[in-house]
Amino acid sequence: MPKANKSALALQLGVSRSSLYYKSKLDLKDQLIREQILAVQDEHPAYGHKRIAIALGYNKKRILRIMKKYHIVCRRSRAKRPVKLADLGNEPRKYLNWAGLVCPLKPGIFWASDFTYLWFEGRFYYLATIIDVVSREILGIAFSPFHNKELVMEALVDALSRNTVPKYLHSDQGSEYNSEAYIDFAQYKGITISMAPKGSPWWNGYQESFYSQFKLELGTLARFQTLGELVEAIYLQIHYYNHRRIHSALKMPPATYAKQYLVY
Repeated sequence: MPKANKSALALQLGVSRSSLYYKSKLDLKDQLIREQILAVQDEHPAYGHKRIAIALGYNKKRILRIMKKYHIVCRRSRAKRPVKLADLGNEPRKYLNWAGLVCPLKPGIFWASDFTYLWFEGRFYYLATIIDVVSREILGIAFSPFHNKELVMEALVDALSRNTVPKYLHSDQGSEYNSEAYIDFAQYKGITISMAPKGSPWWNGYQESFYSQFKLELGTLARFQTLGELVEAIYLQIHYYNHRRIHSALKMPPATYAKQYLVY
């Protein structure tokens, strides 16, 4: 069968001959942005389309369209938190849930405390943190093979060692936060205790959200050869979260946001 020339083909299709040479400018732009998206994901593997859009300076709908077009996906977390059986049946505490009563307008007013578990080499280890609910910056860190009052106390002491005393300190009603030592120490520092109602983890949503993304970005723990390597990775990951990772609500890293409120 003889090969048709371009003129005959254009006539057959009812289009101009020049249109046969047309390449979509949109496709070329999309391919360029695709490469930029992949470059951002190399450095920030857990970024979704909103954070990628902020990092690249594009509209988030455009980034989402291109990610769908090229089947680019981000990591997702589906981990569930274990139930602390020792806390079941405990009487509710007397402390108010100040998280539902106050609305802090700047960092340094309202802190939240929580801890999470990490399964490594056949056992649980525990990470406790203190977060500023306005700046979302992690201020205090503690790591231990035990979840007890010493764990949460160490995280609070760590936060207070580098920051001014907040007005409120929020937590759930776990036995660690109900301990007299923890409460007495916080009140001695002039901090008002705030506790979420029992069975209401959403009142500590800033910490819950942090841990969800933190574990996702930390990755599988089996890649670490020793406990020391894991601890080092934890601290590096929190430093990355505070200083480099764009927080979607703030449009910048937490530490950068907090600096806006510093008085020199």
